[in-house]
Amino acid sequence: MINIFNKIFKINEAKNYYSKDFEDLKKEIKTQNLFELVSNYSETSEIRYVGGVTRKIINKEKVDDIDLATNLLPNQICEILKKNNINFYESGIEHGTVTAKFYNYKFEITSLRKDVLTDGRHAKVEFSENWKEDASRRDFTFNAIYADIDGNLYDPYNGKKDLELGHVKFIGDPEKRIQEDYLRILRYVRFYLNYSKVDHDENIKKVIRQNINGISKVSQDRLLDELKKLILSNAFIKLAKDKFCKEIIVLIFPQLKNIEILNNINNYSKKIIEQKDFIFLISLMIIDNTDNSEYFLYKYNISNEDKKRIRFLTNTFFKENNKDIFKEKNLWRIFYLYGKDYLNDLINFKIFQNKKTNIKLVELKNFFNDKKVPKFEIKAKTLIEKYSFKEGKELGKKLKEIEDFWIENSFKISEKDLDKIAKS
Repeated sequence: MINIFNKIFKINEAKNYYSKDFEDLKKEIKTQNLFELVSNYSETSEIRYVGGVTRKIINKEKVDDIDLATNLLPNQICEILKKNNINFYESGIEHGTVTAKFYNYKFEITSLRKDVLTDGRHAKVEFSENWKEDASRRDFTFNAIYADIDGNLYDPYNGKKDLELGHVKFIGDPEKRIQEDYLRILRYVRFYLNYSKVDHDENIKKVIRQNINGISKVSQDRLLDELKKLILSNAFIKLAKDKFCKEIIVLIFPQLKNIEILNNINNYSKKIIEQKDFIFLISLMIIDNTDNSEYFLYKYNISNEDKKRIRFLTNTFFKENNKDIFKEKNLWRIFYLYGKDYLNDLINFKIFQNKKTNIKLVELKNFFNDKKVPKFEIKAKTLIEKYSFKEGKELGKKLKEIEDFWIENSFKISEKDLDKIAKS
């Protein structure tokens, strides 16, 4: 009876109702089972959507991450998941977060918290049973909107109204919020570009400028992760046109020297941006004829494959004689040596250099899209059996010489040419 009373009471706290949108979420992602498991744990246990999922539903965006808040402790959530054979890992259990994999979706389930001590980078927290207390430690009003399984909202800071009006408001004192975690400066930029319908508040601009040095306390991984979220957001293209946001981004990431390339881009370039390829878009902003891109790769933790992509573009455009780069013969060579993705990077990079769409480059890109990479059929075994080569460096060197000739000769080699090179 107490549990039923609590549920009714919480629904009466709700600020709005989005039954259809949350019903769709319940069907598509099977969230009801997880909600029921937590709700049935005890008479007072609850779980709610929070953060991005509620913000995106209210704003009619596609939901791509599921964050949940609960008044249970992390060990109790682990107990529920383990008992019901649900895969999970303790992704941030010291801060109250457990990540569950349920019906092929990931759910970050975080216990209600209150901050005990913050230093601009990390927070020492205590677990709580108070939803308002948990909301008060969050950054922006529209990130402190909770919803039950049916879409009844609990919105203690009127975040829904701010979202609809396009106001990016910190909860409480902006300076205090920022000094708790300086990453919130970057988050402000991302949310402003994506949701704001009004000019920047002058006080917020002042506070951010006064606290910008605090960014040095934030780990490089967290900074890069937040930059990635910004670049992959729908509002990334607005960045260069917003004077304040651009100022802050360049202060935090001075290697983004070519950020102005986002101004006056052609229609085809806009389509490339919409593909949301983080590494390619980063390449556009960091590659020049200095070691700028190399410093970015040194400073931030990027995979070896992604480093290879960036270095390929850097070397192709600025460290090689690029006079003949876009001749068809050279593009075939790149296509063979590096593959279609690298070739597309190269052509796309060049397309961005012009305010008008270069139709010839687009046609070249389309030409290669349905082509297969040529296959070099001559093997080491051939040289060993036919020309009496022995295993070793000389064999590898000769095979490379033959392959180079084959590439240069439009992927053709006659028996006569093969004999000549092999016997030379």
